Amino acid sequence: MAEPLFQQLQRLQEEFSGHPPVSDWSPDLCGDMDMVIRRDGSWVHEGTVIRRKPLVNLFASILKREGDEYFLVTPVEKWRIRVEDVPFLATQVARGKEGGEDKLLFTTNTGDVVPLDAGHQWELRPFGRPPQPIPYIEVRNGLFARISRDVYYELVSWAATPAQGPQDTLVVKSAGEDWPLGQY
Repeated sequence: MAEPLFQQLQRLQEEFSGHPPVSDWSPDLCGDMDMVIRRDGSWVHEGTVIRRKPLVNLFASILKREGDEYFLVTPVEKWRIRVEDVPFLATQVARGKEGGEDKLLFTTNTGDVVPLDAGHQWELRPFGRPPQPIPYIEVRNGLFARISRDVYYELVSWAATPAQGPQDTLVVKSAGEDWPLGQY
């Protein structure tokens, strides 16, 4: 029997959540690299979209944020890059139970699996034209993923009004907490 998607993602999160310790690395700035992470999640180097997913995943694993700036870092080099919005997109969501409570797991465009829980910030930020509040989830160390449109609509289909608080608000439940999706 095939393993359900939620259990597959939990296993992947546990097995592959390790990333290089970029927060421990503080090399001197080498300069600016002609690389941009576009709003649509594509990585572009010197005007060319990087199509090799393993290469994008490698760059994503050494990405570091300091204030409002983003860098690719190694123990000996640090290159500033541009990010149009945030570096990641949450392209899938799975819902399951853990310890008797609903739990949501998000998968990013670079393969990170992120639980919606107290260990990951969840924010509503303006996005688009006209700006609308869209959820963003922290992937790691201040690096966020914007919830894609498809995932957002799936969350809305699971949403409810909170037991306490404004009744014109939609929330999803995960890890024993209510997480806002917005107001209607």
